Amino acid sequence: MLAASRFMLDSENVRAEKMPSRNHLDKIGRKKKKKWTEEAMERALIEVKSGRCTVRQAAKEFGVPKSSLGDRVSGRVTPGSRSGPAQLITSADEELLVEFSLYMSKHGFPLTKQQLVSFASSIYKRQHRRVAFSKLGQTWWLNFRKRQEKNITIQPADNVVRGRTVHVRKEALDPFLHLLSTVMDSRALRDKPHHIFNCNETGFQLGRKRVILPKSASLGCKPTSGSRDHISVLACFSAAGEDIPPFIIYSKAYPGGVCYKTQGPSNAIYGWSNLGCINSDLFKKWFLKHFLLHAPKERPLLLIFDGHKSPVNLEVVEAARKEDVILLCLPPHCSHILQPLEAGLFILLKKRFAALVGDGCAPDSHFAVSKKEFSGVFKETYQVVKEEEGVRIVKDGFRKCGIYPLNHFAFNEGHLMASQSMGSEAGCSLSPSAEGESSQLLDPHSDS
Repeated sequence: MLAASRFMLDSENVRAEKMPSRNHLDKIGRKKKKKWTEEAMERALIEVKSGRCTVRQAAKEFGVPKSSLGDRVSGRVTPGSRSGPAQLITSADEELLVEFSLYMSKHGFPLTKQQLVSFASSIYKRQHRRVAFSKLGQTWWLNFRKRQEKNITIQPADNVVRGRTVHVRKEALDPFLHLLSTVMDSRALRDKPHHIFNCNETGFQLGRKRVILPKSASLGCKPTSGSRDHISVLACFSAAGEDIPPFIIYSKAYPGGVCYKTQGPSNAIYGWSNLGCINSDLFKKWFLKHFLLHAPKERPLLLIFDGHKSPVNLEVVEAARKEDVILLCLPPHCSHILQPLEAGLFILLKKRFAALVGDGCAPDSHFAVSKKEFSGVFKETYQVVKEEEGVRIVKDGFRKCGIYPLNHFAFNEGHLMASQSMGSEAGCSLSPSAEGESSQLLDPHSDS
């Protein structure tokens, strides 16, 4: 009984220690709130500077704090400046960030909270080049949401497991086709297949066997044992069957020597990542230094791709809008029926690649070729895109996916599935507020 009483007493003491004091509650209740307006402060400042009133008289007449008015008269505070700590990014840049998020949402790239904070951090670092890290965090995010609540809204993320499914939700497919139709009509692209592009990534898993290449694919390098490396190729084609030279991405590091560049496809570029796949930085390199260089000079251009695989950043969107390139993201879970390059060309490339290395296995098997040898073999493989067969397959891919010619009826009921109820996820996405739902499509020539 004594032990129980002592426990109860100790618990009460703990609760008493956690309770805020009366003085603390009084301070919270007496917290000062701004009861004056900037207009009143400006009028008071004019009266003082004209000599008609003293600081004390003007403060009393217009109902503004004497100390705040005195700070503006003396020049310690700039007239019209906001109270409280300074914004980490300027109002103009914040407006740019909101416009950027609305543009992304309208083009199928709804931003998550983490992505928007990351883009805001890029703007902050652009202003403060000497800082090692951004100061933007949860406090900035909450204040940003409060300031922009009329412009953006938060929607729960789709909790369907990411990845490919056999069927596609009609609710995801219809808005994309409608958006694609709107873009083509507003920018007069329905009869311009040379201006409509699709980029997509395909992977090659290298095996461990030794391989002696045929003379036609000789690299001038001594054949070496392969390693189980993953190599990706980012390919890009227009609806007319014309290509942007490929982007070859190695895993972990480049191969030794320079033969991987000298023996590779003409005008190809190279990069590497830990997993041998495209990432945000590599996509920026490809778009700014490669796509814009080789794409047609006549604009506008339309670039369709899976933005979930190739995440875009602020610099890419800014450059696209400046160069009059419309970025359009494929909806999630739909890329396997909407990617023209997957509708036939990638299958043909892997079959050709397997035939060149003497591998009779299926195209998805591990290829018996090393990192050093890959670019030379792929060059021989890639020649098919210049041949009549390859051009025809590329065009057929755009047609089968309903991209060009635009066809809303390219998919039968077997591709679709009924609506599923969507719950909320830990993440969220940003989209235009309800007030802006009917606003026009934001593209490089939008007035918004």
